[in-house]
Amino acid sequence: MTYFSALGNPLSGSGFPSTGVPGTTAWRALLALAVVFVLLATTGWTALRKHDMAAGPLAAAQAAWEKGSFGGHSLPDVDAPPRTIARFFSALDSAQRRTLAQRHPLVVGNLGGAPVKLRYKANHKALLQSRDTERHRMTDDRLTDEGRQEAGRRMHRFESMLQPGRQILAFDPTGRGRAAEVFGDLDQAQRVSVVVPGVDTDLLTFERSSRPYSAPVGMARSLQRQQHATAPYVRTATVAWADYTAPVGLGVDAASGGPARDGADRLDSFVRSLPATSRGSAPKVSLFCHSYGSVVCGVGAGRMPRAVSDIAVAGSPGMRVDNAQQLGTNAHVWAMRDRDDWIADVPHMNVGGLGHGADPVAGGFGSRHLSAAGANGHTGYFVPHTQSLANFAAIGTGSYGDVGCVTSDPECSSVT
Repeated sequence: MTYFSALGNPLSGSGFPSTGVPGTTAWRALLALAVVFVLLATTGWTALRKHDMAAGPLAAAQAAWEKGSFGGHSLPDVDAPPRTIARFFSALDSAQRRTLAQRHPLVVGNLGGAPVKLRYKANHKALLQSRDTERHRMTDDRLTDEGRQEAGRRMHRFESMLQPGRQILAFDPTGRGRAAEVFGDLDQAQRVSVVVPGVDTDLLTFERSSRPYSAPVGMARSLQRQQHATAPYVRTATVAWADYTAPVGLGVDAASGGPARDGADRLDSFVRSLPATSRGSAPKVSLFCHSYGSVVCGVGAGRMPRAVSDIAVAGSPGMRVDNAQQLGTNAHVWAMRDRDDWIADVPHMNVGGLGHGADPVAGGFGSRHLSAAGANGHTGYFVPHTQSLANFAAIGTGSYGDVGCVTSDPECSSVT
């Protein structure tokens, strides 16, 4: 999350102290209003307006699906429950499934309840088509130089996502784009970890060559490796879940709950679509929510299925509640923040819908306070050989006895 990173403390030099803010309600309200003013002055009042996104490739593909049929029967609604989708595909033979995925790759690749491996194949086909589209746009004289350069960056991203062995579970090239990738065997997993990233996440930032552990792919890959090292006998899978429209940079969207509400709806649908274990039960799910991703997890916590056993947040600006009890979940709630993370300087409150509420690592919030030793700033929580990553892996594998807590939190190590 970066909506204050460019400014550091946005109130420095404004007459407000950067640390040690008095605890009175009036002072906190005044401080928050000053933050609102800074945001509006920086981004413009028009940032409050909602902009409609133009229909893109996925919407067009879904329209064709809705008008289509297969074997003389109508195709299921794209918004049908995962169980309905699963029943539809179970009635088809393998050849029919492949045919449907070839005809409607973007739809099948994003269809919760469709067989996981079929979704991988469908998204591979959709990525091939999208790569070729962007390659053509790279030489399109009707585009500006900037437009052609953007096409080149997208083309190279899609080529990377097409590399052998990659398991793309969701892909939408519309606008800034959305995606999800799986590490491990999702069909066989007893425990599934879901990495929910924050601001500025899109297809171009889905993975990074430099600072790889600051991007969803690097975060999830690192977590899956650490989980295997922590508990090799536990069948795990980790998902880099960037399948929501995250806010862009510094702005009102990043300080509001609108994107989080849409993201929470999508996250809930995703968790409910996860395949059952070999014994027919839902896998245990742990959510690892970074920065604005913790806002998404906070908004969605109360509606998540009971399969969600843990919600762990790192570098959180708040979860849009005053305390963990208000999340309305039976999941264990964990929180960590590195001592050098600039997010600590963001006022943890909510005024007029801006701001995300109480600090999850504060003593009165009610979360279990994890050590983030070695994390080094706002984007270092998934870096190998850090206590933060080791703690995430212990949670993701259910190895609660290995969790490293902040010594001042006696409740942290009580989970069994």
